[in-house]
Amino acid sequence: MDLDPFVLSRIQFAANITFHIMFPSITIALGWILLFFKICHNMTKDEAWMQAYFFFTKVFALSFAIGVVSGVTMSFQFGTNWPGFMEAVGNIAGPLLAYEVLTAFFLEATFLGIMLFGYRRVPSWLHTLATVLVAVGTTLSAFWILVLNSWMHTPDGFEMIANENGLLQAHVTSWWEVVFNPSMPYRLVHMLLASGLTASFLIAGLSAFRYLRGDQSFAVRKALCTAIMIAAFLIPLQILAGHEHGINTKHHQPAKIAAMEAAWETTKGAPLVLFGLPNKETRSNDYAIEIPYLASLIVTHKVDGEIKGLNEFEHIPPVTPIFFSFRIMVGIGMLMLAVSWLGSYFILRKKEFPKLYLYALIAMTFSGCFATIAGWYVTEIGRQPWLVQDVLLTKDALGPVTGGMVFSTLMMYLSVYAFLTISYVTTLFYLAKKAGDGSGRDPEKQVIEGAERHANMIKAD
Repeated sequence: MDLDPFVLSRIQFAANITFHIMFPSITIALGWILLFFKICHNMTKDEAWMQAYFFFTKVFALSFAIGVVSGVTMSFQFGTNWPGFMEAVGNIAGPLLAYEVLTAFFLEATFLGIMLFGYRRVPSWLHTLATVLVAVGTTLSAFWILVLNSWMHTPDGFEMIANENGLLQAHVTSWWEVVFNPSMPYRLVHMLLASGLTASFLIAGLSAFRYLRGDQSFAVRKALCTAIMIAAFLIPLQILAGHEHGINTKHHQPAKIAAMEAAWETTKGAPLVLFGLPNKETRSNDYAIEIPYLASLIVTHKVDGEIKGLNEFEHIPPVTPIFFSFRIMVGIGMLMLAVSWLGSYFILRKKEFPKLYLYALIAMTFSGCFATIAGWYVTEIGRQPWLVQDVLLTKDALGPVTGGMVFSTLMMYLSVYAFLTISYVTTLFYLAKKAGDGSGRDPEKQVIEGAERHANMIKAD
């Protein structure tokens, strides 16, 4: 069997990023939602907020731990499979990754311990501050990673200079232009909003699970309603942000837009392809269902606007996975809009949640993860065959690895990731079941005990 190390290395990295991205997409926003729970408790003294805080802190800790480990594994592959990446652009990628570790990871790791175990051991203000710093740390981490990823799509602020061996290497001419490259603001906003939706539906799904199991406490109700309202608020912003990101992509990566729309020929008044099967051989779409002029209207804001076709480009990305990933992302987004707005209607009208609606929330617990992964596929596959757009081809970054070596490690990764994914999902619902059936220590009792200890500390002082 012919094992192509290039193809296998790409599959391996795709498997790593698919698994890893689930966890930052949860923790980035979940940290801020936990801070909201904590501030609500500080302001109202309602212990239900702290019960919600305690439960979802466990979810945060579990997600953070797996995200860290999978992130290290992903970085490890830069050296094993893709050494050409660091050889060519390490002067830019290296510092950005270091900034992420120094300004974000250490901040999260240091104060997460206080956030998890310090409620009964430190003053309330310090525990709140720890929650703030953990939330800031997760956002800083996303910032630096997205700076590097955005730079790979729209590189700026550098020049390529040959070293003594004749190898072209990137050298920074302006760190400001590197950091705030043309696509960075759009990607950052799009990812932060995606994280907000991912965390919201995770909270809503687990809370709905507890609610259906008979745990209709104030803590569950508050968490459920908060998550639904956050999602209802964020999803229109995400649609707008996604649209603006698409306009930016049209200017800087028009081949990606053409692949997303499966537009083979340059067309004025291009139709929106709702469904079809892109056919690379015939350069057309089989069984296409189209809405006339709509693609041009969305992308160019003009009915007769021109969309450049794939046939115009020397390098084109794989069309089929981009085409379908984009529609999966948009489809899940529309479903999020419908479900969150329906839920906000029940909340504002003070109606009980129907059982069917709660089951729908459970089914959508990880919808944000699926939408984020689909969006990430659109972004990363859409850049191919470039690793750094117009600077470094992906094939030129491959290291001296054999197909057999990559295949064996790929099988190991896939086995471990499948096990961890099943374990993660099972653990989350086990925690929800345990919190709802009263087994283990009562969260409310923990809150009361913590409050009493805090009061005693104040008296002692």
